[in-house]
Amino acid sequence: MTGTYVQKEAEDSGPSGYAAARLRLLTEETRSGPPRRAALADLTDDWLTGLFAAGAEGLRGASLVAVGGYGRGELSPRSDLDLLLLHDGGDPKAVAALADRLWYPVWDLGLDLDHSVRTPAEARKTAGEDLKVQLGLLDARHIAGDLGLTASLRTAVLADWRNQAPKRLPELQELCAERAERQGELQYLLEPDLKEARGGLRDATALRAVAASWLADAPREGLADARRRLLDVRDALHLATGRATDRLALQEQDQVAAELGLLDADTLLRQVYEAARLVSYASDVTWREVGRVLRSRAVRPRLRAMLGGGKPTAERSPLAEGVVEQEGEVVLARAARPERDPVLPLRAAAAAAQADLPLSLHAVRRLAATVRPLPAPWPAEAREQLVTLLGSGRPTIDVWEALEAEGLITRLLPDWERVRCRPQRNAVHLWTVDRHLIETAVRASDFTRRVSRPDLLLVAALLHDIGKGWPGDHSVAGEIIAKDVATRIGFDRHDVSVIATLVRHHLLLIDTATRRDLEDPATVRSVAEAVGSESTLELLHALTEADALATGPAAWSSWRGSLVADLVKRVSAVLAGDAPADPEEAAPTAEQERLALEAVATGGPVLSLRAQTEPPAGQEPSGDPEPLGVELLIAVPDQPGVLPAVSGVLAMHRLTVRTAELRSLHLPDGVDGSVLLLDWRVAAEYGSLPQAARLRSDLVRALDGSLDIAGRLAERDAAYPRRRGVVAPAARVSVHPAASRLATVIEVRSQDAPGLLFRIGRALEDASVRVRSAHVSTLGANAVDAFYVTGPEGAPLPGDEAAAVARKLEETLRG
Repeated sequence: MTGTYVQKEAEDSGPSGYAAARLRLLTEETRSGPPRRAALADLTDDWLTGLFAAGAEGLRGASLVAVGGYGRGELSPRSDLDLLLLHDGGDPKAVAALADRLWYPVWDLGLDLDHSVRTPAEARKTAGEDLKVQLGLLDARHIAGDLGLTASLRTAVLADWRNQAPKRLPELQELCAERAERQGELQYLLEPDLKEARGGLRDATALRAVAASWLADAPREGLADARRRLLDVRDALHLATGRATDRLALQEQDQVAAELGLLDADTLLRQVYEAARLVSYASDVTWREVGRVLRSRAVRPRLRAMLGGGKPTAERSPLAEGVVEQEGEVVLARAARPERDPVLPLRAAAAAAQADLPLSLHAVRRLAATVRPLPAPWPAEAREQLVTLLGSGRPTIDVWEALEAEGLITRLLPDWERVRCRPQRNAVHLWTVDRHLIETAVRASDFTRRVSRPDLLLVAALLHDIGKGWPGDHSVAGEIIAKDVATRIGFDRHDVSVIATLVRHHLLLIDTATRRDLEDPATVRSVAEAVGSESTLELLHALTEADALATGPAAWSSWRGSLVADLVKRVSAVLAGDAPADPEEAAPTAEQERLALEAVATGGPVLSLRAQTEPPAGQEPSGDPEPLGVELLIAVPDQPGVLPAVSGVLAMHRLTVRTAELRSLHLPDGVDGSVLLLDWRVAAEYGSLPQAARLRSDLVRALDGSLDIAGRLAERDAAYPRRRGVVAPAARVSVHPAASRLATVIEVRSQDAPGLLFRIGRALEDASVRVRSAHVSTLGANAVDAFYVTGPEGAPLPGDEAAAVARKLEETLRG
């Protein structure tokens, strides 16, 4: 950027050395943040002043004006220059020549330039037609030329803005809402746009514009620091990438963190989220106040006429003790005494959520400033108000955020600090840890009619991931924290134990249902032993679904729900005293037996495809049932290579495997031979399902070796070049010897990819092990697959042999 200019310093019309001075300023380690942005703006002012002086000799009635971020004196390393050449219209040719003398040196340096040439009347007209132009002009700052011309424009633009505020502010609010819908919320994104996302720099600028209208003002406490922090991160991002970018991409976060002297990328994201959360909350409060003022202005003339010119009194409707509604907000009653009523914050919050009304900023700040801490354990009313708040559904979120903005949540629940604004580097998760916990409580509120103890469900939902702020297994750490919190909240010993069990095992049902053989009695017994009682199982079932729904769309589906419901049904039977059935004794269905006999008669594979749309057990069928996938039943004479052959053919046809079960069928007396039955759930990756006849034809060829599956999959992969992206962690294979008494469980965690199950199946076949069943689970880009394997004789593998198979499989997947 600077080399060309430095070589031509002597020829430049302005002060020499701007490029070199700019480079020195940006590489100074001792100066960063606001001082560097201001210094860069000053340096640029001096350079442009020189260019203006050289080009405007003899020209009167013209000035150079900085607008937007440059007008605020805030230049990031790669910010564009927003400039307005203002003139009185007296000498258009001289103004055009001056514009060339200004713009071309900027372009020669490679700087981005947003420029315009207008008279004051033209500038005001354009601002009236284009809201973005008007916002930029609100920060207009004189650089060079006729100061009076710039000052008169600033005065006129501010007057226009204030006069038109009732019309323009709703437009600005709509613009902000559309941008938020398009860009998402900065406080939750793993790769946020620091400028455009909700809670970013654009919203901070919008709050300045609202304040300039004199119609309303944003809560200023902490807002300037939040905005400064976002600007500092953007500066570091510009320096790290050398580009004018506002998107904080994953691959640049470590470098940006180092540039800012932060510990790591997670620390960086947490600071960004905290700043964005403050800007977002200030925006919510401000736009609510704008709406209130505009409504009041519309109603006041009619009320004055009715009251004979007297000032109307705002109505106050009681909501709870010490809490009233006034002008669409929840405020404290005149008689409320927060310093004597430690339950008041929770009572006000619960009342607001129940009424679906926002908590007044003034009320929250008064509570934060004066309320006394709750005693330990909490009084019964406090616990009940917390449960009411958590059970209020979607309105809980805004009320919780209002309390959190003023530090009331961490005063009520000190352990909350460790999860507050904590990022989750997992594409499946939509939210930070703290927001995920609140989302889970919101989801759980829909299930309170399904359980006998909704209070325990809601509190467990709030606490289930509380251990993510601590090292080690978050479920183990969370159990300890949950016991402490539940005791402090005032639950008795039995209820504390239930909440701790729910937190400790909140992943048990979904992990077991999707990764373990539910036909294996050991699987069901282990879950029953962990849960302990049918009432706890009922709560855990509801918590599992709420947690998955609050995670993101990839974490829950009708298929997953059906698997969990099946597991719950089996565990419930064991807890009621029934022994789980032995899978070896399970009789085949009529269809399975028919397919097996046909496979024996033909000597080849026989299959059937059938759509599954039944709802999970315990759920009401909907009018438009969601497909659970397609059941693919395959019967094939027992022979080597069945698993890789079937999984390879499915991969060729772009069918996603959700579950796979393999077992030998007991044939009727008098029928010779042995038949393998494969019961799979599959779904089309895209398009429609292939015909059963085509699948069978390819499967016959795969089994006799005439179909080169590996080669076909490799050709397909080569036809689609790999996209640049984050490098996935290496595959990990582990053995779980205690998971079954009938087989050895080998679990594979890997990046999901077409043909993955084929590669695993072929590797297991090469290791001379038999696969009893396979349980496939995919979350986002991650696959977690469990294989129940035995030796050729049908017994579990010895420990050393199982470890060797796991190592070989891991090498295969990493190769």
